[in-house]
Amino acid sequence: MAVRQPVLDESAVRDQGGRVDLVVVAEMVAPGSRVLDVGSGDGALLELLATTRNCDARGIELSREGVNAGVARGLAIIQGDADVDLAHYPDDAFDYVILSQTLQATRRPRWVLEQMLRIGRRAVVSFPNFGHWRSRLDLMINGRMPVTDNMPIAWYETPNIHFCTIRDFVALVEVLDARIEKAVALDSSGHRVRVNMPWWVWNLLGEQAVFLLTRER
Repeated sequence: MAVRQPVLDESAVRDQGGRVDLVVVAEMVAPGSRVLDVGSGDGALLELLATTRNCDARGIELSREGVNAGVARGLAIIQGDADVDLAHYPDDAFDYVILSQTLQATRRPRWVLEQMLRIGRRAVVSFPNFGHWRSRLDLMINGRMPVTDNMPIAWYETPNIHFCTIRDFVALVEVLDARIEKAVALDSSGHRVRVNMPWWVWNLLGEQAVFLLTRER
């Protein structure tokens, strides 16, 4: 008898104060896929992929604390630096390579995305949108770097070094000669922004975004 996989419940995650973007990312991954999660933290996404998508999922994480937490949960996580270690993986080693809320903390975001599209048939990227209206308002009225739920650490302590907007990311995808298969923007409440709106509207209303990419062949 087949074991029934738990259902991805976006509303429940939102109500519990969890990261809705992880549910959106998991939805973009086909069941049974081989997945590498870059910047996997404590393994929350890996666990979600294993339990709801039956994926062969493993992670690479810079912090020793994150690695220890993930391994303690029985997950396959190794310590590594995305800005260096992705070069060691062979072409097409995974079906999906994921970078969740980590792009802005990399030193070489373009290189990291290039490597993701090389070693994975598809790449899934989520990131906070610095072009969101609240961030713009903070800069305009207060003249200070914004602190939000998705960017909660002051500028002098944050690990984030390459903030970008949704429009910036779309422009980078064009530079990489990659293709956007799917994209989702989430507002400040974790609800999806209507998909039929143009990029500039998403850039204004989306507090974070999730993109599914594939390289042009």
